[in-house]
Amino acid sequence: MTDWQPSASLATLNTRARLLQRAREYFAETAVLEVETPTLSHAAVSDIHLASIKATTCGLPTYLHTSPEYAMKRLIAAGSGDIYQIARVYRDGESGRLHNPEFTMIEWYRMDFTHHHLMDDVEQLIKRLIPECCIQSSERLTYQEAVLRYAQADAFNDSTAQLLKSLQHAGIDVPHDIHTDRDGLLDLIMAVRVGPELGKERLTFIYDYPASQAALAQVRGPMASRFELYLDGIELANGFHELGNANEQRKRFELDLAERQRRNLITTPIDENFLSALEKGLPNCAGVALGFDRLLMCAIGAKHIDEVLAFPFARS
Repeated sequence: MTDWQPSASLATLNTRARLLQRAREYFAETAVLEVETPTLSHAAVSDIHLASIKATTCGLPTYLHTSPEYAMKRLIAAGSGDIYQIARVYRDGESGRLHNPEFTMIEWYRMDFTHHHLMDDVEQLIKRLIPECCIQSSERLTYQEAVLRYAQADAFNDSTAQLLKSLQHAGIDVPHDIHTDRDGLLDLIMAVRVGPELGKERLTFIYDYPASQAALAQVRGPMASRFELYLDGIELANGFHELGNANEQRKRFELDLAERQRRNLITTPIDENFLSALEKGLPNCAGVALGFDRLLMCAIGAKHIDEVLAFPFARS
């Protein structure tokens, strides 16, 4: 017998609808245009940490988007101004307490914002969405400060061997294949030693990541103009002062694909439409993606993402 009933209570689904309504009200009041972009694309994300879900559409290979980012930036290059989207997004292989292969993301972009301005905006939105949680304070730490405080390691100056040793001394089982992978070690430090300590009863922003972890953000010397937001030890958002240089972005995509090939991961087509939009010219802007389901978990005190979804993957 199948379990046909929703995994979220009707009260939670009502809360979900109320928070989405508040989000739309906030963006309307701050003059941000709601847009919709395709879920299916002929190209896919190159990030080695993400896996696109492949489909066949009209006889052609296509991919479900992991984020609406590339299409939204095409709209910005076309002159849209400030925009947001409440999007269903898809990531293969992501299932667990905080992950479902299909989830809801709120993504938005502000013209002439830096990542610091956007952190202010994110904070105001979240306080608007979940005032019941009485989040009155927030803190902001650089990536270097956070790793030093919670893992007693210097993310920018310690050697790769020293980062490995700090994990091993903390009793962390480090996979052999990342023993010499600096970013892999830093990701593990953030995941198991730093992240769970962040956002205790207040919003915590971590900003200025290592340049090697820039993704689609601008780089300033050794640092990327990027931030992440945590609440109750859960990562909620990832934001960038957006890179507008098409040549640099193509180079990053190609490096990603080379690393995917080295790791025997699936390689996917580069989004040439996105790169053409960057060549035309992306206005100075900052953008952020907020995991709505995780925020709802924090709002109601849920321990598993299934508690805030009508029908998670196992019941779909």
